[in-house]
Amino acid sequence: MPPLLRWLFKPSPLRTFAHLDANGHCQAFKQCAQPPAAPGWVEVSEMRLGWLGHSLPANARVSQPARECRRAHALSA
Repeated sequence: MPPLLRWLFKPSPLRTFAHLDANGHCQAFKQCAQPPAAPGWVEVSEMRLGWLGHSLPANARVSQPARECRRAHALSA
């Protein structure tokens, strides 16, 4: 495949998400290119089976890029 086509059709890197219940305990993991649309999913740095059924460690969550924070703030105003 020519380099230009390879660049255009390059797959998005997979990101890791954890689903938290109402108490903040990890219930499931998911890897996908885009954030899940359903509520309760947070992006995490890695997938550790030991987190299932427990609260996530403070350093597990991936911070949102500034543009997403600005967009969420604009929507709430």
